[in-house]
Amino acid sequence: MDHIEVTVNGQVRPLVGISPHTTALEWLRDTGLTGSKEGCAEGECGACAMLLATSDDRGGTTWTAVNACLVPVAALDGQEIVTAEGLGSPDHLHPVQAGLAEAGGSQCGYCTPGFACSMAAEFYRPGRVARVSAESGDSDVSADSGEPELGPNGFDLHALSGNLCRCTGYRPIRDAAYALGDPEPGDPLAERRAQPAPESRATRLDAGGGRFVRPASLDEAVRLLREEPDAVVAAGTTDWGVEVNLRGRRAPLTLAIEHLPELRAITFGDAAIEIGAALPLSEIERRLDGRVPLLAELFPQFASPLIRNRATIGGNLGTASPIGDTSPALLALEARVVLVSPDGEREIDLADYFTGYRETTRRPDELIRAVRIPLPLARLTAFHKIAKRRFDDISSVAVAFALDLDGDGLVSSARIGLGGAAATPLRARATEARLVGHPWNLETVRDAASVLGTEGSPMSDHRASADYRALMLNRALLRLYRANPLVAEEVPA
Repeated sequence: MDHIEVTVNGQVRPLVGISPHTTALEWLRDTGLTGSKEGCAEGECGACAMLLATSDDRGGTTWTAVNACLVPVAALDGQEIVTAEGLGSPDHLHPVQAGLAEAGGSQCGYCTPGFACSMAAEFYRPGRVARVSAESGDSDVSADSGEPELGPNGFDLHALSGNLCRCTGYRPIRDAAYALGDPEPGDPLAERRAQPAPESRATRLDAGGGRFVRPASLDEAVRLLREEPDAVVAAGTTDWGVEVNLRGRRAPLTLAIEHLPELRAITFGDAAIEIGAALPLSEIERRLDGRVPLLAELFPQFASPLIRNRATIGGNLGTASPIGDTSPALLALEARVVLVSPDGEREIDLADYFTGYRETTRRPDELIRAVRIPLPLARLTAFHKIAKRRFDDISSVAVAFALDLDGDGLVSSARIGLGGAAATPLRARATEARLVGHPWNLETVRDAASVLGTEGSPMSDHRASADYRALMLNRALLRLYRANPLVAEEVPA
C-alpha cells in the first residue's frame, strides 16, 4: 500500500488500516470524529455531511458540502476536509453553530452536524450577500419554482435541501440560516478560499481483498479497464456508496476517474456543446450558466446539492437506470455519447445507447468520456419530474420536451425523452410523429397527449402504479401547452 493521507480540520492524518471499501464516514467515526452521523447510508439524509476543499477554477478554493457516507476514504488521498468538529468548539462556536443554537434549531442533535456543514458551505459561498437585491424580503423566490430561495442575507435555502430533520422542524433552522452575516475578518475558512485547493493525485491501495486505483492518466485508466473488465468505475461515487453500504458489494478493483482532465472539460463549439463525463452536476450547472435551458431546469430537481456536488453525467448514464433524471433531458436534446477505449473513441446516439434494463452498448473496456449536445438548441423546452417529494427524491416519471415551431405555428421538430416509462429511458417516437407538421394548438396537443400516455410499458411498484404513470405522461404534454400556448385557449387542469 502506498502512503496515503488526508488533511482533516487542518491536521494531516495518514489513512492506515483502511480497505478500498471503507467510506469516509466510517473512517471519520473510527478516528473519533463522531459528529458525522449515519442516518441512511445512501445520501438522502445529510447527517454525515462534511466540507471538501474543491477548486473554484480561478486559483482559489470553494468549500463544497458532500455526503461522507458515499465517498471512499481512499478518494480523499491528498485532499482537505472539514467536519463539524473543525467548524468550531464549545468555547468558540462557528457562526452557523451559534445561529442554530440561538434559533432553537436542534433537539436530539443527530442531524445538526450535517446541517451545520451544509450551512457553512453556503455561508462561505463567494458573493452570497452581495447578490441580494435591496427589495428582497424573507424570500426572493417561491420554493415551488426550484429557483434559489434567497433570504435577506442572500442565503439560498436550497443549499439545505439534502439535509433532513425528524424532530425540530425546519422553521428554526431556516431562521438560523437567514440570520447569518458575512464571515468575520480573520475567519480561517474564509481566508482559506484565497489559496489553491489540493490537486488530486494518483493513488493506489491494495488491502482487504480489493484494490483502489486512481490512475495517473486516461490512457492508464482504459488500459486497466481492458485488463480487468470487472472493475467498478467510480467518479462521484454516489452509486458506489449505495452499492457498498446497502448491498455489500466488494469489487476487486475500484477505478477512480473523477480527476482526469479529459473527463472534466466543457467546450462550446459552433456545432455542439461537449460536457465531460466526470464533471459534477453542480459544476456543470455553474459553467453552463443557463446556456442549455432544459438542463438548467433539470439540475435543481436532481436529488440534492449534497448529491449534485459529486454526481456526474457519466455515472448517471453508466448505471443506465430507467429512472436516471439526466437521461430523458439528454434524449430530448439529441445528445450523443462519446466512448473511449485503448482503440480510440467512438460516438453513439444516446437513443441507441440503452439496450435493456441497466444494459447499454458500452463495452466492458470502454469509458464514457463526454456527452455532446448538438446546436442549435430547440426553443421550447421543459423538464417535468413527478416524484413523492418536491426535492431530494427519485422520479416516478420524468418527461423532457424539446420542440420547435415554424413561422406559421406548426411544430417543425419534436423530441421527447421519457424516464420511468419502460425498462430503459426512451424517446417518445410515436408522440413526436403525432406533433410534427401539425399546428401547436389544443386539438393537436390533446391528440398527441393520448399517444404519450401509451408510450413505453410503465410498471407498478412502490413509487407509483402503471396507471398513474400513464396518466402523468398524458398530462405532461397538456401541462407544457398550458405554459406555452400560441393563442389564449382554455386548457383543462
